[in-house]
Amino acid sequence: MRRTLFAAAIMFAPLAAAANPSISDIIDDHILPRFETLSSASEALSDAAMQDCDPFSDNLRNAYGTAFDAWVSASHLRFGSTEVDDRAFALAFWPDSRGATPRALNALIAAQDPIGFDLKDYNEVSIAARGFYALEFLLYDDDLINAGNTAYHCALIQTVTADIAATASAIQDDWKTNQADVLLSPGRDAAYRSDEEVLQEMLRALSAGLQFTQDSRLGRPLGTFDRPRPKRAEARRSGRSVHHVILSLMSLQDLASHLAVSDAALSETLDRQIQDALSKLGNLNDPVFAGVADPQSRLKIEVISQAVGTIHSTVQTKLGPTLGVAAGFNSLDGD
Repeated sequence: MRRTLFAAAIMFAPLAAAANPSISDIIDDHILPRFETLSSASEALSDAAMQDCDPFSDNLRNAYGTAFDAWVSASHLRFGSTEVDDRAFALAFWPDSRGATPRALNALIAAQDPIGFDLKDYNEVSIAARGFYALEFLLYDDDLINAGNTAYHCALIQTVTADIAATASAIQDDWKTNQADVLLSPGRDAAYRSDEEVLQEMLRALSAGLQFTQDSRLGRPLGTFDRPRPKRAEARRSGRSVHHVILSLMSLQDLASHLAVSDAALSETLDRQIQDALSKLGNLNDPVFAGVADPQSRLKIEVISQAVGTIHSTVQTKLGPTLGVAAGFNSLDGD
C-alpha cells in the first residue's frame, strides 16, 4: 500500500485576530461529536454481531449502516489520532484497485485461519481484511457469504466488527486525552507552532475531503466516457455509493461553515454551492452510479462532479486566503 504523507507546502500570511475561527469550537462542535458517534455506533455494531451474526440479519445490517454513516461523516479528519497505527485505513481500506479485500477474506475463510477468532491479534492481518469495506463483503457479497463454513463466517463477522469498535474507541480516546490538547496548545516545540498551522490542518482536511469525494467517490465509477467503471463505485454492494457522497458533503459543509465564520459572503457562497451539489444528488435516483454507462445519466453525474470541483476551488482560492493559510497536500494524495 502506497501512501503519501502530508507535504510541507506551507504558506502563511498574517491573520487578524478578528478573522480567526474558534479552534475550540471546531473541536467541540465538529470533531469530537463525530468521533463520539463513531465509537458508540461501532460498539453497537459489534454488539449486534454478537447477538446475531447472520449476514442477512436486518438488525446487523442496520447497525452496519449506522456505524458506516458515522465513519463517512468523520472520514475527512485524516490527521492526528486517525493516522496513528494506520487507524483510518484499518477502518476504511478503499479504494482497493487490486481486489485485496476479497482476496484477503477468502484466504482467511479457506484456511479457517484461527486469527479470525482472535480479536487481540486480528490487527496483525492484512489491513484489507479489516474495517467497513471488509465487513461489506461479509454481509453483502454472495461469493463471500457462501464461502467456507457458517461457523467460521460468523466468527469472522464478530471479530471484524469488534476490531472496528476497538479502533473507533482508540481514536475517540486519543482525541479526548491528547489530540484536542495538541491542537489547542500550539508552540515553538509543539506539533503545531501556531494557530495558523492548526487552521491549515483543518483547511487541509476540508480540501482533502472534497478532493476524495470528487476523485474517488465520483471519479472512480465515472472512469472515462469510453470506459465507465460502475463496479468501482464505493460500497455499491450495500447500495451506499450516492449516500456516501451526500454524507460527506453535509459533514464538509459543517466544517466549512466553522472555517468561514468571519466572512459571511464566502460562507453563503460555500453553503449555496454545497446545497446545489446536494440537490443534484437528491434528484439523481441512481444509488450506486450505475448510470455512468448511459450518456444522459452520465452527464448528470459529471455535473455533480463538476459541482464538487467548484466547491473545492472556492475552498482553495477563497477560503484559504481568508484564513491566511494554504491547504497544501494531504495524506490521500497519490494512490
